[in-house]
Amino acid sequence: MGGLGYFALFVLLTLIVTMLGLVVWLAMLPGKIAVQRGHPQADAIRVAGWLGIVTGVVWMAALIWAYTVNAPKGATE
Repeated sequence: MGGLGYFALFVLLTLIVTMLGLVVWLAMLPGKIAVQRGHPQADAIRVAGWLGIVTGVVWMAALIWAYTVNAPKGATE
């Protein structure tokens, strides 16, 4: 394998590592947002983010859920 082959292997491995990092970052995103916003169900949102990364639909629901705020019972606005 010549220099071009090693360069191609380096580029391929770099792309794979970058994609894996992006997937991990996206899976952690709803949980991080929920914790930063002080969401009472942040742990459930974190789990939904990790499980939803496979399907995408559950991940989007977890992301929306992270931005919702549940008012305590009996509270009026």
